Amino acid sequence: MRNKRFYKYWLSPLGEIVTTLLLTYISLMVVSRILIYLYLNTKIQLINYIFKFRRLIDSVMFEGATYVITGISLFVGVYLLITYRKTKSLVAIIDQTEMMASGDLDRLIEVDGENDIRNLAENINNISRQLKEITIVERKAQQTKNDLITNVSHDLRTPLTSIIGYLEIIDTDKYKDEVRLRYYANIAFEKAKALNLLINDLFELTKMQNNTINLDKVDINLVELLGQVVAYFEYQFKNAEMQSRINFSEDKLIVNADAGKLVRAFENLLSNAIKYGRDGFYVDVITKMEENMAVVQVINYGKSISAIDLPYIFDRFYRVEKSRNSDIGGSGLGLAITKNIIELHQGTIKAYSDDNRTIFEVRLPVK
Repeated sequence: MRNKRFYKYWLSPLGEIVTTLLLTYISLMVVSRILIYLYLNTKIQLINYIFKFRRLIDSVMFEGATYVITGISLFVGVYLLITYRKTKSLVAIIDQTEMMASGDLDRLIEVDGENDIRNLAENINNISRQLKEITIVERKAQQTKNDLITNVSHDLRTPLTSIIGYLEIIDTDKYKDEVRLRYYANIAFEKAKALNLLINDLFELTKMQNNTINLDKVDINLVELLGQVVAYFEYQFKNAEMQSRINFSEDKLIVNADAGKLVRAFENLLSNAIKYGRDGFYVDVITKMEENMAVVQVINYGKSISAIDLPYIFDRFYRVEKSRNSDIGGSGLGLAITKNIIELHQGTIKAYSDDNRTIFEVRLPVK
């Protein structure tokens, strides 16, 4: 199959060239006779010229034919030598693209050709790479969508099932006394609040990712803002039997930002440090200036985050606790919301973790 294709692309132009040469020769003969006829004035001159022309043709016919055959042979030989390599490369490209078209996107075309043939192969390889990347992104997006539906369904169903269960006990009067009634009602109320938190967080995250949220930016002293947020969390630290430590730089760290959104982001980081860092007792909050960027670090000394989990902790509903332990609480969207808030302010957030500590580092451009 490949040999047939090779000869098809290699020899078909040759037939066209030979045909063109023959037609050109015949056309020149006809045109020359017409011109001769128009030029001559008398029939005698025309006849004499024709006889002379025929004798000339007869005399040179053999030599002319020899020259023509030799010229055509040389031309054909040179043509075949020049086009052989290009045609071979072209056929190789066609074979490789057929394999790509069948779904083998990992295949790349390797051609020894030069100039246009090599450029063609490189362009096809680039298209194949881009198509492969798009395919991977689409598959990942589909998987993310499926995971999101699964996680949302789970996190909505769990508190809703509890609410329905306890309300059913109350509705059917299956409680022993009023104390039990208030206990069941309180559980249903707490589950309803958790459900409301999840729905609000999901709604807010969706607005952020769709760029439909408005920021009310003003100039903010980031050090003062963090001091207020940490002070607000003293009650939570006390309940968790933990202690906060601050190490603020002398720089004012003025940033142009939405104060409410930044407070939400840092509250999420402190809540996360309390949930997962209780074993380490301390939570450190550090600020400093680096290369015109305000740097904020929230550090806890609890259980480390594994290298496998670390790249995904800012994903929606991703939890290090694979059992989705409800004792830890939260909607599973806190870090995803924090990341989106920071990025809306043209900042970055990263996480580092080892056996000693876990660091969440926020960088925001200073004014």
